[in-house]
Amino acid sequence: MKNILIINGHPNAASYNFALAESYKNGALEAKANVETIVIADLNFNPNLAYGYQKRIDLEPDLIEAWEKIKKADHLVWVHPVWWGGLPAITKGFIDRLFLPGMAFQYRENSVWWDKLLKGKTARIITTLDQPSWYYYLFNSKPSVNQLKKAVLEFCGVKPVKVTYVGIVKNSDEKQREKWLHKIFQLGTQLK
Repeated sequence: MKNILIINGHPNAASYNFALAESYKNGALEAKANVETIVIADLNFNPNLAYGYQKRIDLEPDLIEAWEKIKKADHLVWVHPVWWGGLPAITKGFIDRLFLPGMAFQYRENSVWWDKLLKGKTARIITTLDQPSWYYYLFNSKPSVNQLKKAVLEFCGVKPVKVTYVGIVKNSDEKQREKWLHKIFQLGTQLK
């Protein structure tokens, strides 16, 4: 049975991102997957990696529990909005504090290379936009996707990482939002 972890990076529980995450979850449950969730905004932790990698800061209990869920998961589903081309601050802080050397990757001594400690996992990024996805891709070079997909997940060995864009959200009506929820539900049933 596949272990799915849905990581919700939107700080507002009333957001459409929560509906998308729930839709994916319902699809995955229908497919008989084990599904766990992390709502980053509900975690009690300091998102500031105050000393970089020079000095280790003890992980708060919520981050320790989140890391156990990440280690157990076969497939990570990240749901987040794009704000100013990037991830919400709380989501970035979650990554900074948790995807650490010795946990998610390991630098090799006297080498420019590193070991990818999350190999064997796959991921899906579901991200909402207030601009057309082609515009975000062509004119902004999709910075949040490059950051999360390439510089975090693939850097740590998660592969493949697929991306689903949802938007333009701000101008969407109820009918369009229902179509997107159905699309995300179907991704959940396919466990991808």
